[in-house]
Amino acid sequence: MASKGLQDLKQQVEGTAKEAVSAAGAAAQQVVDQATEAGQKAMDQLAKTTQETIDKTANQASDTFSGIGKKFGLLK
Repeated sequence: MASKGLQDLKQQVEGTAKEAVSAAGAAAQQVVDQATEAGQKAMDQLAKTTQETIDKTANQASDTFSGIGKKFGLLK
């Protein structure tokens, strides 16, 4: 009879341990997903800012060369 009680207790402990591992795995996956999403947002923002800087620099360079061309009579 004591053996049956120990077997039941063992099964309960194993079941609880499996549930805990499953919950920990789900929590870890959630953390990974959030970190991935945050990283992707940061990369998207970096790409956007970089493209805006490139566009602004290109426009400034174009304006500068246009001004030089007009100054020296190369452009009208």
